[in-house]
Amino acid sequence: MKIREFEVEQWMNEHEETCRYNLAETCVRSLTAGELLELSGRREQVLAELEATALTYGPIPGSPRLRRLIAGLYADQGPDSVLVTHGAIGANALVHSALVEPGDHVVAVVPTYQQHYSIPESYGARVDRLPLREEHGWLPDLDELDRLVTPGTRLIAVNNPNNPTGALIGEAGLARIAEIAGRAGAWVLCDEVYRGVDQHGDGFTASIADLYERGVSTGSMSKPFSLAGLRLGWIVGPPDLLKTAAAHRDYTTISVGRIDDLLACVALENRDAILARSHRITRTNLAVLDEWVAGRDDVDYVRPASGTTALLRYRAPIGSYELCTRLLQETGVMFTPGAAFGIEHTVRIGFADDTSTLRTGLRLTGGFLDGLTQA
Repeated sequence: MKIREFEVEQWMNEHEETCRYNLAETCVRSLTAGELLELSGRREQVLAELEATALTYGPIPGSPRLRRLIAGLYADQGPDSVLVTHGAIGANALVHSALVEPGDHVVAVVPTYQQHYSIPESYGARVDRLPLREEHGWLPDLDELDRLVTPGTRLIAVNNPNNPTGALIGEAGLARIAEIAGRAGAWVLCDEVYRGVDQHGDGFTASIADLYERGVSTGSMSKPFSLAGLRLGWIVGPPDLLKTAAAHRDYTTISVGRIDDLLACVALENRDAILARSHRITRTNLAVLDEWVAGRDDVDYVRPASGTTALLRYRAPIGSYELCTRLLQETGVMFTPGAAFGIEHTVRIGFADDTSTLRTGLRLTGGFLDGLTQA
């Protein structure tokens, strides 16, 4: 099986450990283990649980405690609808491997996380890409989706909130996607890894798993919950699908780590405190980014409705890989080239790390762009 190189991950792997100002980071500023213990209000009890945890295999689908807590993130799900995985990246890969076979028809929105078109293509599926357009707020044209979906369509893949744009499909849009999929008997995989940090309200939009009988949601502890180091994600969907996905996972990761499972439980038992922190960071930092964009005549964007990322369009006459490479070399500021998502003359910014880094990085980026104009 041949598969395309994962362009975003290649870029991140090459640069994120050595840059000075990481504006490519997509997770809300990571919690330390100590901060998680303090947020729990049960420091000594949690440490006692850790000390008593045998370092053996855990329950393969995830502990009952964890699956119950994950189910609580949804409106109408129970523990039997949850399968714990090695991150959302593992969850997405398992759903594709469980559902897609050679010759199947898949429709995937673009831009999106590259898994959702490169994996099915590597399996020999025919993938039609539904382009998200800037002039439409980076939201899918659902009439166009309706035309692409045929009676033979196996899977529709979206992610909501969208990476890299931060666009958010509301409940009505998701319901329309479900209706289109239902007519074809197709599955809908919705990568919801950024769900929980909408810019308004409680941060949560509806999930496809609650709206459609063949809707599959994937998520993780990485983005809104600030615990990417746990490498823990999940699939929420019909139990029969989870059984198939689990059969595939037996060949790769078996169970997640027991300490990861335990710490994820601690976090989800204190989700209100963690998400309140995430909302403060994402909402404060997006206001900083919004002010910076408004103050420049060579950069614009569609303001994200959710998530931790935005796609900035710039007017400098150089490609995004060259711009990002030079910016990194000359200032230490790291963005992700928009070309990695197939959209040239843009860069993806992550705005959910610490506010000081964001302000400094934007100031240095402004000076760099000014220098390009004057050259």
